[in-house]
Amino acid sequence: MANTEIWLAGPVAGVPALLQPVAHALIQARDDVAQDAAGLSAAELWRRPGRAASAGFHLLHLTGALDRLFTYARGAALDDAQKAAARAEGQDHPELDAAALIAGFHAGVERALAQLRATPESSLLNPIGIGRAQLPTTVLGVLFHAAEHATRHAGQLRTTTLAT
Repeated sequence: MANTEIWLAGPVAGVPALLQPVAHALIQARDDVAQDAAGLSAAELWRRPGRAASAGFHLLHLTGALDRLFTYARGAALDDAQKAAARAEGQDHPELDAAALIAGFHAGVERALAQLRATPESSLLNPIGIGRAQLPTTVLGVLFHAAEHATRHAGQLRTTTLAT
């Protein structure tokens, strides 16, 4: 099973059946990030090849966006710290190394998996609002978006690290 993609490796323990694709996508993104970002130097982390976002940005944004989206899935509003973190994602943070950024994303995925385990399937179609405008979606909609958003940025991270 060493080269088996996560979605083919069986169910994630404790995660409701309808949320298995979300869990699989998050775990795959976590593993891809660990592989692609391990050992990047500070210069490689914050380089913007061809004006693209830096690897460091993708790592910060992966963690922050996951936290924000799962906050919305709980039906909660963002707090001031989450808003400040979102604003800070666009800045270089040379004080953060690859190991710290990877660890932050891993911790975020673990928190997300714990929330998935605690999410009743009966709540998945419950309507919720996103952001100040309270844009309409459902619990399932925001959880699915969190998963696809993580895989999108993990892929962008891979492309960026190949270009550094």
